[in-house]
Amino acid sequence: MQSILQKATGIGPQRVQPEDLNGRVAIVTGGALGIGYEVSRALANAGCRVIMVNRKEEQGHDAIEKIHKESPNASVEWKECDMGNLSQVRDVFSKLRDSLDRLDFLVLSAGINTNQYGLDADGIDRHFGVNYLGQFYVCNQLWPLLRKTSKLADTPPPRVVFEASEMHRTAPKEVHFASLDEINNPNLGPTELYGRTKLALILLAKYGLAGKVISHNNDKIYALSVHPGAVNTAMQQQWKDAYPGITGKLLTWGMLAGGRDPEQGSYSALWALTSPKIEEQNMNGWYFNDPDMPGKETAQASDVQLGNALWDLSHRIIKDKLGDNALVDWNA
Repeated sequence: MQSILQKATGIGPQRVQPEDLNGRVAIVTGGALGIGYEVSRALANAGCRVIMVNRKEEQGHDAIEKIHKESPNASVEWKECDMGNLSQVRDVFSKLRDSLDRLDFLVLSAGINTNQYGLDADGIDRHFGVNYLGQFYVCNQLWPLLRKTSKLADTPPPRVVFEASEMHRTAPKEVHFASLDEINNPNLGPTELYGRTKLALILLAKYGLAGKVISHNNDKIYALSVHPGAVNTAMQQQWKDAYPGITGKLLTWGMLAGGRDPEQGSYSALWALTSPKIEEQNMNGWYFNDPDMPGKETAQASDVQLGNALWDLSHRIIKDKLGDNALVDWNA
């Protein structure tokens, strides 16, 4: 519906079309499908080298083929990785870190939608593991490369953008990020499980990366989170799994009927990646719910103590699963 309205009346999210990104490098998790694909496509069409990371090989091949039809000379690649497998994340992204000379844009778009409770490969609530913890670990593994890029002469500061959501408002009221036992709570509903992960992404950008790492090191890197809107992607079909029966069907229908198309869903992230306003006004750690529109966060998303607890828990879980040396020094 929003796509039709925009074409007919101009009403809708501000269109963002990056230009002249030659020489820049981007990694986009979830970059071969849905919103992530549209981000990858826009960056590649602007001359940026794009590395898409997804779980399924056929998605990567299809995405590369579609981008090359539009821009035959586009530099676009695909890597396989399951964000719900921390060992795989370490293997894939440590190799990328060591093989690339620079990284200008990191877009964390991989994820699963509202769905039933279940565990990922590491025995972690799969919403939390895929939507948040895997993305946190990607940032950690790539941080030395982002820092290296930030120190290059005549180079704009690198940017890290998380696909969060207004659904962070549906996070459980009692969230402490105190332990894995709290995370692995099968009594939480599908919407609460999903909303908690989007809350975590906002907290990570604001109080983790911007608040702890970037400010501590005085790095020229920007970490931001965005809301893409309700977008007509295959993920909306997961409402049927989350709420079996008529409820799930109605939710799916409602989202698809009123939602944006995937290209419109990419505009918030593309704006956060490329707008000069971010650097001019030093908007590090900010959350946006549309291009150039700061979001109104919940009290939970503005709780520095909750952000600190999440940061500590993230480190503890990864060390517990992969060992004390699993994390790269944020100062490296």
